[in-house]
Amino acid sequence: MQPAAPALAFPLRPLLGVVLVVAGFQVLSVMDGVAKYLSQDYGVAQIAWGRFFFHVCAIAPVVLWRYGYRALWPRQPRLQLARSCLQLAATVFFFGAIAFIPIVDAVAMVFISPLVVTLLSPWVLGETVGPRRIAAVLVGLGGVLLVLRPGGEVFHWASLLALGAGISFGGFLLLTRKISGNAPVAVTLTFTGLVGAIATSVALPFVWQPMSLAAFALLVSLGVLAAVGHLAIIRAYECAPAALLAPYGYSEIVMATLIGYLAFGDFPDALAWAGIAVIVGSGIYIWFREQRRAGPWAEA
Repeated sequence: MQPAAPALAFPLRPLLGVVLVVAGFQVLSVMDGVAKYLSQDYGVAQIAWGRFFFHVCAIAPVVLWRYGYRALWPRQPRLQLARSCLQLAATVFFFGAIAFIPIVDAVAMVFISPLVVTLLSPWVLGETVGPRRIAAVLVGLGGVLLVLRPGGEVFHWASLLALGAGISFGGFLLLTRKISGNAPVAVTLTFTGLVGAIATSVALPFVWQPMSLAAFALLVSLGVLAAVGHLAIIRAYECAPAALLAPYGYSEIVMATLIGYLAFGDFPDALAWAGIAVIVGSGIYIWFREQRRAGPWAEA
């Protein structure tokens, strides 16, 4: 899950930024693979707890050392709390989905988040959305249908969880834009992880299943991988402009496909690949239109 782009604190180094953002998303794909492996024996709530709790354990000491205890209570706490709850929902939906369907199919549904942002930005952000971007959203939704194929023999109900993850993550991105610049990104990342850790800890006594030492080590690795992946992405946005880096987020599909095939024997069929291509193409087109509109010569 991609954090918001922070204000540049270091000289621009575009190549390093691209390398870091791609590496960050590959690390997050590995995290998804570990979560899918654990889901064969353990419940979603327990896995989500490990992802958030050990994420906070990994990142909080650095943030507290740099920003102090005030970092745990950022500005605009209501919006921050809503944003954190949306990421928690997206994570739980996503982990629930990959327990039953291939990782790459679930990732494809998360890629609808730019479409959600485009549809809702007039009401949440007060932005104007032109007809071309609306058309791109409609095309992207057609790609969603190719992946889901409701009513077909390959349809799985867990695909709806992945769709919920994509919608929730779209809402998360909207609120990320809305609060952008009000707090250091590392602080926001810690607060988001803390909310997820607290919420899942409440449920933990009711869902906990005993784990072997190896399984518990994998649970710990979820939080560490999440911290490493997100911090790499944050550092990438400090090295290069968001306009350059945004399309590279789709590189996640490569590692997701590789892990799904090598570890679980999953590989999308031709129609699923067509749907993924349509969703990614629509997202990139929306990004391209946003960059054009950023200039004084851009069309609506």
